[in-house]
Amino acid sequence: MSSFDDPVIISCSISGVIANRDQCPAIPYTPEEYAAEARRAVDEGASQIHIHARKPDGTPSYEVEDFKAITEAILAEVGDVIVNYSTGAIGIPIEKRIEYLRACRPDVAALNMSSMNYAKYSRRRKDFVFKAVFENSFDTIIEFLTAMKELGIKPEHECFDSGHVANLDPLVDMGLLEPPLQISLVMGVTGGIRPTPRNVTLMSDQIPGGPEGPNQWQVIGISRDQWKLLASSLILGGNVRAGVEDNLYLPNGEMCKSNGELIAKARQMAEDIGRRPASVAEARELLGVPARQRDDERSPA
Repeated sequence: MSSFDDPVIISCSISGVIANRDQCPAIPYTPEEYAAEARRAVDEGASQIHIHARKPDGTPSYEVEDFKAITEAILAEVGDVIVNYSTGAIGIPIEKRIEYLRACRPDVAALNMSSMNYAKYSRRRKDFVFKAVFENSFDTIIEFLTAMKELGIKPEHECFDSGHVANLDPLVDMGLLEPPLQISLVMGVTGGIRPTPRNVTLMSDQIPGGPEGPNQWQVIGISRDQWKLLASSLILGGNVRAGVEDNLYLPNGEMCKSNGELIAKARQMAEDIGRRPASVAEARELLGVPARQRDDERSPA
């Protein structure tokens, strides 16, 4: 298959909620910094931006005004990109997370597909950096899906283990989900599946319709194991995500200077095996995400 016929959707996880600027100066805090990082990522081939909001002091935020300011700054800078909001949180009420979806109407919203232990472990310290129970029951998932359907937001199904992929089956059977699904295989979180190339194959084989079926899937690799996982996804026909939420380091061990550097490496890896980054328009078509409407064209919720 030629590179022209085999586009890859490259997503950018532009800022998480755990790492801070003391650990990596490239992490954006202000809307203007988010916009500058989005520009670098889009210029290097990203067609989707995954957003965790922060306040200008770097504090994680779940407030409408912060999501709104960040999104408006990004779209003013890049013109068009698929905007993807996180909905994952521990200890934040569901309604508060739905509130910023309702107010800002992103194209896509991430949806975690199962409850799990969620942790980061330090072998050097012989202790957990943090540990928590991440609640994502079927009741929670269905509440988010119902709201997303009402708002015209495409869910991105984040699966941290192979059984999480299987949780899609009853939701498809109930008619709550329609293809093409957007499925993310998240690998490398303590409590989830181990980050090995063999497990990329294992998880992708569980996707409804198979890895070459109508649904779109990507690999999200956490920490420095990311690059071998993204390589496996690219070879198997999947999409990829990179960015400072997931990993701060380039394959040679150097800390990245921007999200753009990470996206450039993912793009180079795709091109090296005969694939090319999908344009925003192509990514929208592949994911079943409509073109962005102007605010005055949106129907009231």
